[in-house]
Parts: sequence; C-alpha cells; structure tokens
Amino acid sequence: VVTRDDVEESLKAVFQFVKDKEQLLQDLRSKIEETKKKISEKQQERDYWLEYKNVGSEIHAEKISSLEKDIAEVKYELEKTEEHYREALKVVREENQKRFDRHMKLLSEDSLKKAVGYLDTHCRREIEENEWLKEEVKIYRQEEKDLKASVQLLEEENTSLVAKLIDIKLQHLRV
Repeated sequence: VVTRDDVEESLKAVFQFVKDKEQLLQDLRSKIEETKKKISEKQQERDYWLEYKNVGSEIHAEKISSLEKDIAEVKYELEKTEEHYREALKVVREENQKRFDRHMKLLSEDSLKKAVGYLDTHCRREIEENEWLKEEVKIYRQEEKDLKASVQLLEEENTSLVAKLIDIKLQHLRV
C-alpha cells in the first residue's frame, strides 16, 4: 500500500533530483561557455602567432639582417678610420722627430760657429779651462729639454685631436 505521503515524498525526491540535474546541467553549460571563450582566445592567439610566423617574422628577420649589415659597415668604417688616424699619427710623430733632429743639428752647427767666432786669446784660455763649454752645454741641454717638452705637447695635442676626429666620425656614422 502506497500512501499519499509516500507518493509526495517520492515526487519531491524526483523533483529534487531533476532540480539538481538541471543545476548541474546549467553549471556544465557555463563551464562549456567559459571553455569556448578560452578556446576562442587561444585560437586568436594561435592565429596571431601563425600570422607572425608567416609574415611578421620575415619582416623582423629582414630588419635584423639589415641592422646586422649596418653594424658590420660601421665596424668596417671605424676600423678604416682608426687605421687612417693611426697612420696619420705615425706620420706626424715621424715629422716631429725629423724637425727635432734638424733643429738639434742646426743648434749644434750654430754653437760650433759661435765657438769658432769667439776664438781669441781670452776664449782660448776659457776653452782650456772648459768653463764656457760647460755653460754652452748647459744652454744646449736646456734647449734640448725645452724642445722635447714642446714635441711632447705637440704629440699630446695631435693625439687629442685625432681622438676628437674619431669621436666626430663615430657620431656621423651613427647618424
């Protein structure tokens, strides 16, 4: 014998079961929608990267290779410029050394002429005593020191000018 209460209870249980299943179905639908959105986003991302792979990467690869060529050209130009300035500095140093040697030779010739011009009895006595020669040597050595200092200053100035020229050339190359 089934009573009305049993039937109502059974119906309530079935109703609750159906309600729970509908809630579960609704939750699954929302999860499916979320999953579809994620799939759509991932599909868009995949399409973007496929587009990049097919088109964008080639553009960037071309830009990279172009920049690498530019870097190689700048390095080559820098090496050429550096070699040019190194050679110019070498020539300037050699020229300074030649001038110094020529000047020293002229000074020694002038000193000899002066010494010969002063040869009288008084000077001969001084020559014998070697005192005036000592003074001439002192003067000669002082002039030599002065010349070496001026040559050093000229070389330093040339070096700084060459460095400035290299910096300016690098700036122009970068532009």
